[in-house]
Parts: sequence; structure tokens; C-alpha cells
Amino acid sequence: MSGNDTVIRTEGLTKHYGDVEALVDLDLEVHRGEVFGFLGPNGAGKSTTIRTLMGFLKPTRGRASMLGLDTREDTLAIRRDVGYLPGDLAM
Repeated sequence: MSGNDTVIRTEGLTKHYGDVEALVDLDLEVHRGEVFGFLGPNGAGKSTTIRTLMGFLKPTRGRASMLGLDTREDTLAIRRDVGYLPGDLAM
């Protein structure tokens, strides 16, 4: 998983919660300068994808990187460089 212009990459990214498949075999590439949005109904896997990319969740299988950093190994470095505000945050 390399490439200087690729800022988000997933390969076969899958996340299960018990018997529930929240995310199944997601292959995705977002390049520097592109605008990308996660759109879909509740339960489509949007939040699961973002939380996995940020390293808050570990994938069941597959790989992902952000800014060239592995989301399993480099979570602190990713969180230093990427902002994330969850939609379900209550104050």
C-alpha cells in the first residue's frame, strides 16, 4: 500500500460485529485533491468505515491506509494529522 497521491486506501476491508456484517470487502482509493463523501442510509457502514480508518475499530479482515500510514499500526500518527468529529457526539 503505497502511493504519494493516495490519501485513503482500503483493500477488502471487512468488519463484523458478531454475526452482523457491518462492512464487507470495501475496496476504495481517494487521491490527493479529490472530494469524497460517505453517503447512505443508517446501517450502511459509513461510521464503521470511518472509525476503522481512524484506528478506533480493528477490521475483521482486509487492509487500510490513510496518508500512507497503516491504520492498524500507525493510529496515533493518523489521529495527529486527521480530524474526526463523530455525528453522535453529545455535549
